[in-house]
Amino acid sequence: MTQSITPTPNWSRAMSPGPDGQVKITKEYAKHVARDAFFWAWPMINIYNRRLRAGKLTELVYSGPVPTPPHNRMVMLTDYIAPDERIVACPNQDVVYGQSSLALDKSPVVIQVPDFGDRFWVYQAVDIRTDSFIELGSMYGSTPGFYLFIGPNWNGEIPHGITEVFKSSTNTGFIVPRIFMDDTPEDRQAIQPVLQQVLMYPLAEFDGTMKSIDWSTIPKLPNPWTGEEEVIWVPTETFVDTLSSVLVDAPPLPGEEARYAQVLAVLDAAKNDPQLTEAMTEAAVEANEQLVTPVFQFRNYGQQLPHNWSTISNEAAFGTDYFTRTAVAKSNIFVNSPKETKYFYQDLDKDGNRLNGSHRYTMTFPKDQTPPVYGFWSLTLYNEHHFFSPNEINRYSLGTKNKNLQTNADGSLTIYVQADSPPESQMSNWLPAPKGADFSLYCRAYWPKAQVMDGSWTPPPVER
Repeated sequence: MTQSITPTPNWSRAMSPGPDGQVKITKEYAKHVARDAFFWAWPMINIYNRRLRAGKLTELVYSGPVPTPPHNRMVMLTDYIAPDERIVACPNQDVVYGQSSLALDKSPVVIQVPDFGDRFWVYQAVDIRTDSFIELGSMYGSTPGFYLFIGPNWNGEIPHGITEVFKSSTNTGFIVPRIFMDDTPEDRQAIQPVLQQVLMYPLAEFDGTMKSIDWSTIPKLPNPWTGEEEVIWVPTETFVDTLSSVLVDAPPLPGEEARYAQVLAVLDAAKNDPQLTEAMTEAAVEANEQLVTPVFQFRNYGQQLPHNWSTISNEAAFGTDYFTRTAVAKSNIFVNSPKETKYFYQDLDKDGNRLNGSHRYTMTFPKDQTPPVYGFWSLTLYNEHHFFSPNEINRYSLGTKNKNLQTNADGSLTIYVQADSPPESQMSNWLPAPKGADFSLYCRAYWPKAQVMDGSWTPPPVER
């Protein structure tokens, strides 16, 4: 039988009855439905498959450079993410990351917030749709304490000592803490004690005491991901088998009932018809190539800004904006909410030509016109695969974390983006590019001020 969908109020007055699961359908119709579903469900399948992988783990480890915990646990890094990570495109080297895969149907979880003092911090928690369901960080005035994350159906007793409760709309989700760190040996040492108290664990283990782990002591395993591109989290060959489980975890948003009913009816028909399953898989391959792959390029989506920059304004709150949600998930998943971080993307120079390491570029912020922030800002360079491009000085971004940036005589700040070393006087402001290869620039404004939020500030041109 086709899975029933709980309707929104008055749904029956606005909609005709859903598909009849007993009616024979054509292969082409199954392909049509699957092609559409593959695109809008892509981010949800991505998060769900990350959960499946975490479900195979039994201990806290590092897999190469990546913190890798089991369900409802967390592992923190102790330094910036290393250049050879491949599980998330467009990482940054402004913060110390942690990560965790949520399985809230198994248990609510407690996440610890230590006293960060004046240090910028933000915890990101997203549901299976990559929409945020918490506000927890410097910009919210959040206090040290114990925060409880619960699933949509949990109605248990909240124990004494919990600071605040956040409820996810889905049982599957992902958490990414970000703790700012200056690019200095002194701050690398200073941050370590507080990192040891950034922990998450099932509610049953909560006892009101601030627990700690010395992250340097947990096992370090070989890196299982050694390719040039991001790990494939949405394989087309398993799309049909995975989609049903994903849709169970992610109830339809208001207005999505008919969309879900169509997809579930086709999935139900395909259970007993291998030809329909084959047709749906073919559609997934086509959609992946023709719809999803193109939005990996920043220039193919977003709000268009001066000088060929682009941005979005609904990050981590995509709702039914299927196009933007999938474009972001494909190109740089796990973006923060706008109050937390504003993102600016660039594939082109100011004349519209593709950025390439065979040329030299400058990007000059006029005096007092670096990104207006309460937190900090950065400019990061990514190679054609949206990962760091190895270079002789191991530098992948510049910004607030760098204490030796040199301003010009007029107070402006010029960043030199090129493959070859500049003169010594420009070395502190050099952002190395890959030799002869395409690359992208990515500007982040953490805890942005009003000028960034309302669009009155945008990044300066990238000039060849």
